[in-house]
Amino acid sequence: MSNLKETFLTPLGLNNPVAVQVLGICSALAVTAQLEPAIVMGLSVTIILALANVVISLLRNTIPNRIRIIVQLVVVATLVTIVSEVLKAFAYDVSVALSVYVGLIITNCILMGRLEAFAMANGPVDSLVDGIGNGLGYAIILVIVAFIRELFGAGTLFGYQVIPDCLYEAGYMNCGLMLMPPMALIILGCIIWAMRAKNPELQEK
Repeated sequence: MSNLKETFLTPLGLNNPVAVQVLGICSALAVTAQLEPAIVMGLSVTIILALANVVISLLRNTIPNRIRIIVQLVVVATLVTIVSEVLKAFAYDVSVALSVYVGLIITNCILMGRLEAFAMANGPVDSLVDGIGNGLGYAIILVIVAFIRELFGAGTLFGYQVIPDCLYEAGYMNCGLMLMPPMALIILGCIIWAMRAKNPELQEK
């Protein structure tokens, strides 16, 4: 049980796939202009990663080594297609906002990294927990970046205005730069810096 707890919690902090391993950066820049698509993207990656980990873990002893990457890609592509179709059916507006980035989950380094490094060497329960932990670790960073960008870039959260009109009347203006991809990179860089400053063990010697 302690091993499962560590497997789940480590990606949320000291081994976060985005803030520490610096993986999955492209989608973190592309879908974080608003909270809603960022949350949906984070949940989609979590579900796909958890299920793919379990499938690969169950098949790991039957997959020939020379085609293991191909099998992993097929599993991930199948799950990505299912999630994409579900989003189009039940959350079409969000699906449009995410554009091609749901389909590009198949190229996300986090997924292939966890399948190769963890699921191929561990049982299905451990792999499920690892997938959920890494997926949520990824989602947390997306939500933080999206929260900052939408709040200061548009004055809204989930599309609802949260900055009162009196501030605008007093001269406050939204920062349009926040909605541009370069600002997402700057915010992400600040998160990475804060993580490393708070945890000396993460600093390069």
